[in-house]
Amino acid sequence: MPARDGLRQQRLYAVPRRQVTAALGAPVTRRLVVTDAGYSPAPAGFMAERPEGSRQTLVAVCAAGSGWAAVGGSRHRIGAGAALVVPAATPHAYGGSPSSPWTVWWCHLRGSDVPELVEALGGPVVPIRRLDRAVALADEIVARLARDDDGGPARLVGVSGAAWKLMTQLIADRSAGPAADDPLERAMAYLASRLDGSVRVPELAALVGVSPSHLTALFRRATGGGVHAYQTTLRMERARLLLTTTEASVSEIARDVGYGDPFHFSRQFRQAHAMSPTDYRRSPPDGSPGC
Repeated sequence: MPARDGLRQQRLYAVPRRQVTAALGAPVTRRLVVTDAGYSPAPAGFMAERPEGSRQTLVAVCAAGSGWAAVGGSRHRIGAGAALVVPAATPHAYGGSPSSPWTVWWCHLRGSDVPELVEALGGPVVPIRRLDRAVALADEIVARLARDDDGGPARLVGVSGAAWKLMTQLIADRSAGPAADDPLERAMAYLASRLDGSVRVPELAALVGVSPSHLTALFRRATGGGVHAYQTTLRMERARLLLTTTEASVSEIARDVGYGDPFHFSRQFRQAHAMSPTDYRRSPPDGSPGC
């Protein structure tokens, strides 16, 4: 599932056709399969046009900026905090706003349950009540497709699960009331749900509806440190749990908590605990569960 790099920082992962065909015939994934997914940060001038539609259903979560879509002869504006859903075989075109291009996470879906999920959404533009949660799920889809160490069928089951959560979250948002109005709580929940993902403070602030400086001030007031310090604390908590309750290698644990380089993870862990991950596993401090 190679990434195809086009626009700066864009991520795009496609499932080989033979794997999609196999998944559509398997007991679990035949209900919902992600055929490809990606992340596009503010792609200025980008536009897609499919006058005959597509075999897949498109789901795109707009996290910032704005865009437009023409679906079945009707034109729609998609702003930050909304999702675009285009059913399979529906003629459509879409693109980012020239003045404020959108930042979107997107995926293409197939499967027996997809038409019913799309019908429950009721229209091509869906307001998102919890943008931070929707982005976390969309980012999980992309991150799971990017992993090269998982087996094909097992990976697609996990990806399908994340996509199912995203679709049901959008359905729930369609009929829910106003979102909870605590940006700090929402930011903390996002960080806890995406320990293996990279987080930029401006993007996180936009997800919860405050300025980067205000979000940093909220974290410092509540935790004594900034956003990244809080994320590191969460990652170390998760790492300690994995070290004392699993047989996963240090490299596997590093990857699970968001460190691509196991040596960098070990340095961070030693700074926080005055011992290496291996030493911690052998003799965890008093009060920590043993192996």
